[in-house]
Amino acid sequence: MSNGKTIAQQMEEARIQAGAQNYKGHDYMDMARFDKNTQHMIIFHVLTHDSPVGDKGDRMRLFLSDKGYQKALENEKSGNIQILSHAKVIRGNLLYDRKDQIR
Repeated sequence: MSNGKTIAQQMEEARIQAGAQNYKGHDYMDMARFDKNTQHMIIFHVLTHDSPVGDKGDRMRLFLSDKGYQKALENEKSGNIQILSHAKVIRGNLLYDRKDQIR
């Protein structure tokens, strides 16, 4: 560690300096990313006050299991959220659906 910061904190600072967005919800290097049940990462915009996660207007990142991802898709279908970016999570690695997605 340099300057009393963890590697994860240093990586997060480097990401932000490179222009990456900071979202509500899970941090980029959140421990949920490395959970054995985590299969998906989504970045989404909260569209309504009825969303089960976040407040209207929030832009959020979540690491989810398959069940959680299905619930997110249901919330998108009902108009509560708009999924802006999706990546499969394999052993903590993010495999984005498309290269042009926001990160």
